[in-house]
Amino acid sequence: MLWTCINLSHLAMDGMLRRRPTTGPLVLVDGPVNARTIVSANESAQAAGLHVGQRLSAAQALLSKFEAIPYERESVDRWHRFLAAVAYRYSSEVSLLPHAIVLEVSRSMGLFGPWPRLDAMLRADFAGLGFRHRLAAAPTAHAAQVLATVSDGQAVLSVDALRHALQRVPLAKSSLPANAIAALPGMGIRNLGQVLALPRDGLRRRFGTELLDALDRLIGDRPSGLELYRPPDTFDLRIELLHEVENQSALIFPLRRMADDLAAYLAGRDGGVQRFLLRLEHREGCYTDVPVGLLAPQREGAMLFEFARGRLEHVVLPEPVLALHLIARELPAFVPAGRDLFDERPANALPIGQLRERLRARLGDRAVYRLGSTTDPRPERAQAVAECGGVHDEPSPRPTWLLAHPIPLRGASPRILAGPERLETGWWDGAEACRDYYVVETSPGQRAWAFCPPGEQGGWMLHGWFA
Repeated sequence: MLWTCINLSHLAMDGMLRRRPTTGPLVLVDGPVNARTIVSANESAQAAGLHVGQRLSAAQALLSKFEAIPYERESVDRWHRFLAAVAYRYSSEVSLLPHAIVLEVSRSMGLFGPWPRLDAMLRADFAGLGFRHRLAAAPTAHAAQVLATVSDGQAVLSVDALRHALQRVPLAKSSLPANAIAALPGMGIRNLGQVLALPRDGLRRRFGTELLDALDRLIGDRPSGLELYRPPDTFDLRIELLHEVENQSALIFPLRRMADDLAAYLAGRDGGVQRFLLRLEHREGCYTDVPVGLLAPQREGAMLFEFARGRLEHVVLPEPVLALHLIARELPAFVPAGRDLFDERPANALPIGQLRERLRARLGDRAVYRLGSTTDPRPERAQAVAECGGVHDEPSPRPTWLLAHPIPLRGASPRILAGPERLETGWWDGAEACRDYYVVETSPGQRAWAFCPPGEQGGWMLHGWFA
C-alpha cells in the first residue's frame, strides 16, 4: 500500500483569506475573552512580530493596527471536509486526521500515473483552491502524516525504507501519545529511531499498550484503524460578504470562487450538476433565490460560473446582499462529451452543448429550447417544447424546420428520395388531413418535405426543409 498525506497546517487562515482577502496584518484568536491567544497569523502579521501562541494583549502592545478575527471551528471543519471531497477524486480510501487528509493511492497510480505525476496533480488542485499544503507519501497512513509534518515532498515508496526515513523524526512531530512525548526526553530519547530501538517489554511496562499500538500503526505492523470518509450527496456552501453589496458586479468574484469549489467537489465525486440554487441573503432573514437549470449535467467551473452569472445579471436586487449561499442537491452522473480525433473545429470553438447553455444563460430559458414529439400525427401539431433535461427522441424522418403554412412547390418536378408517408387523420376535431408526404430533392438540390393528394404525384405542396 501507499498512502499520501496532505498536511493543512494553515487551513484556518487559508479558509478565512478566501472569504476576506487582505494584505494587512490578520490573526485568528481563540480562548476566553480576557485571555485571547493567537492561533494563526498571516504573513503580514508574522513579519510584524506576531506569532501563534502569543496573547492578544501582547500582540496589541507590539503592533497598534491589525485585524483580529475569532477562530471558527465549524468553518475549519467545513473546509476540512470539503478538501477531503476534493481528494476523493483520486482515491476511494480517504480519511480525516487533525490538520491533514490521508488517502491510499497505490491503485490510483494505475489510473493517474506514477507518484511524481500524482503528486503534481494533487498540488495543482489544492493550490488552485487557495489552500497551502505539504505532501508526503509512505506505506502507512500515520507514517505519511508524520513525514508531511517534518518536511514537504518526501516520498518513501517501500516498507524497507520506512524505518530509515523515520529514524530522525523528532518526538515532538512523531504523533505518539502525549504522555510518552513528555516523558521520553527525560530518558535521553530524542527521536523516533531511538524509540523504535527500545525493548518493547520495557515500553509496555512504562507506558502501557497505547505507545506500542501507535508505533505498530506507524510502521505497518497494525491496521491504521482510520474511518473512511464519504462525500455527502449534496453541495452546500455559504460565503459571508465583507460588507453589504448593492451592485451585482461586486458579487462576481465570490460567485466565481463558489463555482470553482462546486466544480472541484463534482470532480471528486466524478459527477455533474444539472440544477443548483444561488441564494442571495439580505437583512432580517430575507433572501432572493436565483435558480440555475442546465439542459444536461455539467461540472466545468468556468461553465458553471458563466451560467450562474448569466442568471444573476437578470436579477434586480431588492435589498443589499449580506451573503451568498450555493446549494446543489441534484448531482447526476456526468459523461464527458466525446470528440473526434481528427476534429477540424478551431481550438476556441464551443461544442453545441456549451453554446446552447451559454445562450440560455444570457438570453433566458425561452430563447433556446429543444423540440419534442406529441401524440398528434399532424405535422403542424406534432411538435412541442420539451421539458428541460428530457430524454431525446429518436431521429425522425420529418424535418425540424416546418413552414407556418404549406405553400406550392414551384419549379421543375422534384426527385423523390423517400415516401410516401400516408397521413389521414384529424377527423375528430374538424381539421381533417389526407396527404401523402415525400422526402424530395428540388431542382436546385435542396432537400425538402412535400406532400400531394393521396395516390398522386403532382400539385406538390412544400411543408418543410431538411438541414
